[in-house]
Amino acid sequence: MKIVKLLVFFYAVFGFGAFAAVVDLDSINRDPSYVEAIIVRSQKIVDQLNLDDSQAALSVRNIIANRYFELNDIYEKQDRALNALKDNTTFSDGQKKEEREKIANEKDAALYHTHFAFPANLFLFLTCEQIDAVKDGMTYGVVKVTYDAFCDMIPSLTDEEKKQIYAWLLEAREYAIDGESSSKKHEIFGKYKGRINNYLSKRGYNLTQERIEWEKRNKAGK
Repeated sequence: MKIVKLLVFFYAVFGFGAFAAVVDLDSINRDPSYVEAIIVRSQKIVDQLNLDDSQAALSVRNIIANRYFELNDIYEKQDRALNALKDNTTFSDGQKKEEREKIANEKDAALYHTHFAFPANLFLFLTCEQIDAVKDGMTYGVVKVTYDAFCDMIPSLTDEEKKQIYAWLLEAREYAIDGESSSKKHEIFGKYKGRINNYLSKRGYNLTQERIEWEKRNKAGK
């Protein structure tokens, strides 16, 4: 019992980060210019967290960068397989279609199997709120921007509707953080915006009119 109390005390005083070694950057055999670009991108996200512990900040930066590297590896493997398939002259169109589906499934499986380790690794150094901030940083803050826009456009939204909209945007963010490019990330959010629009239309909202009125309010405000 004394040991448990002691561990609780150390956790309360020092947090998880004190027990964790600095995470290495997985940069070996990678293009230095690409590594530098990813470091800069990751550092911008870390800077928004205002972490006091410099070692924890370095580890978080490396965890984010390593995730970008990991995603790049997954998508590069997919691209190599697709290019090889394109050059294959022995497969029929039907066989190529089946092979493309197989390649896509393998990519999705790789994303799924590595997806949950990322926030788990961050949890050694960050709170749940800070992890959310990292995810927002990796997805350009689209969750908040989109949620605020819906609430501003339709002031009559109920609490239930607001929760549903926010829940779908969080779900979209989970997919978007694994997107292979900025355009793909926005494409994922676009699909969920379509789902939200359909949901609101079924609940009786005239979205065209709501948008017109919203634009009028914005112009009047300016």
